[in-house]
Amino acid sequence: MHIVVVGLNYRTSPVEVRERFALAEEQFSDALTKLKATMSIMECVIVATCNRTEIYAVVERPQICGHDVRWFMEQWFGLPREQFTSHLYMYEDQQAIEHLFKVASGLDSMIIGETQILGQVRSAFLTAQSLKTTGKIFNMLFKQAVTLAKRAHSETKIGELAVSVSYAAVELGKHIFGSFNDKNVFVFGAGETGELTAKHLHSNGATKIQVVNRTLEKAQEVAAQFSGVAYTFEQAQSALEQADIMISSTASKQYILTRADVESLMRKRRNKPLFMIDIAVPRDFDPSIADIDNVFLYDIDDLKDIVESNLAQRKQEAIKIEAMIKEEIEQFVSWYQTLGVVPLIRALHSKAADVHESTMDSLTKKLPDLTDQELKVIRKLTKSMVNQMIQEPVERIKEMAGEKRADEAMALFTQLFDLEEELAELASGQDMKEAQNAAPERKAIVRSAKKLAALVRS
Repeated sequence: MHIVVVGLNYRTSPVEVRERFALAEEQFSDALTKLKATMSIMECVIVATCNRTEIYAVVERPQICGHDVRWFMEQWFGLPREQFTSHLYMYEDQQAIEHLFKVASGLDSMIIGETQILGQVRSAFLTAQSLKTTGKIFNMLFKQAVTLAKRAHSETKIGELAVSVSYAAVELGKHIFGSFNDKNVFVFGAGETGELTAKHLHSNGATKIQVVNRTLEKAQEVAAQFSGVAYTFEQAQSALEQADIMISSTASKQYILTRADVESLMRKRRNKPLFMIDIAVPRDFDPSIADIDNVFLYDIDDLKDIVESNLAQRKQEAIKIEAMIKEEIEQFVSWYQTLGVVPLIRALHSKAADVHESTMDSLTKKLPDLTDQELKVIRKLTKSMVNQMIQEPVERIKEMAGEKRADEAMALFTQLFDLEEELAELASGQDMKEAQNAAPERKAIVRSAKKLAALVRS
C-alpha cells in the first residue's frame, strides 16, 4: 500500500486557477463518495481551502492513482486536464506524510504559522471518516497530524505572531491608510474569515464596521461584537456609497459585485477613491473592476508580501516544528511498517492457540478425574505460558519489519515457527472470501499473507 497526495496550491497556481477547484461545504460528501468509488483508491480525504485543493489517498499503485485522481478532477470540476496538470504536484509515501504534517501545522501556508488550516484539515478528515472513506491508515495518520499541529502551536511561539489571510488583508489596509479611525469599512461575509477580518479591523482602530451577509441574523451576530451595523446584500446597496474599504470573503459562486455595479457606484461617489480587497476563492469581485479609475482592487495573491516583516521570527519557530514533524514521521512509518507483519502475528497466535488446545485435550484424556475448577486453573496458567513464550518473538518481528531486509526476515520467521499452513489458510478459503468485502487493511493482510507464503516457497 502507498500513501499519495495530489493537489495544487498558492505556490503552483494563481487564484484564477485555484478558484476553479473550489469545493463548497455541501459538495464534500458527493465528491468524496465519487472519489472513493474509483477502483484504485482504498481510502481518501479531500482538503480544499482558499489556498489549496488536495486529494489524499491510500492506493496499491501510485501511478494508476495519479491518473485516476486527474480523471476525477477533470470530471468533477469540469475542466480539461490539459488546463491544470501543469499546476499539480504529487507526493508519495514519506513525502506525502511529511506534506500533510506541514499543512496541518501551518508550515505550508501562505503565511507561516496560521492556525485556520488546522481546523480545515480536521474538518476534512472528520467528514471523510463519517462517510467511511477513511480506514485504519488515514484514521491513524490524520489524527496524528491534528495532534501534532496542536502540540506545535502550544509548545512553540509560532502562534504569537501567527496571522491569517484576513490578518494580511487588514495589514494591507493599514499600509494604504495608516489608520482606520475615520474609515467606513464594509466586510462582506459573516463566516469564520469574515468574523476574523472584523476582529482584526476593530483591534487596529476601525470604529465604523459594516457587516454584509446573505442572512441578516448572522451579520447581526458579528456586527454586534464591534458595535457595527449589519446589512443583507440588498440592504447594503445604498450604504456602499459611503464605503472607503471593502473586504470580502463570502462563499458565493458568482461575483457579488460586477464591473457595472462598481462603475455605477463610483458615479454616485463622484469618483471618490475606493479600496477593495478580495480574499475569497472563488473571487467575490469581478477582476475587471481593477480597470476602473480610482478603484484599487487587490486579491488573495496580492497578500503574499504583506507580513514579510514577521516571517523571520516565525521561520525560527518553524525549525522547531520541523524537528517535531521528523519524529512524528518516524513514529508513523514504524507503525505503518508493522501492518506487513499482521498476518505473521495472526498466524503465530493461531498456531499457539492450536498447540494449547491440543495440549489441553491430551491432558483431559490422561487425567480424566480433574475437576472443572482444576481444569480452569490449568488452562489459564498454560495459556499465560504460551502467550509469554511468543511475546518476545512478536515484538522482535515488529522491529525487523522496519529494517531494510524485512521480507527476508519475515520469511525466515515463517520457517522457524513453521507457519506456512496458517498463512495459506489466511490467504485462501473463507478468509479470502471475507476479505473481498472487507476494509482495505483486511485486504492488505490477505495480500501480505500470500506474499509471505510465496517467499517461503521460493
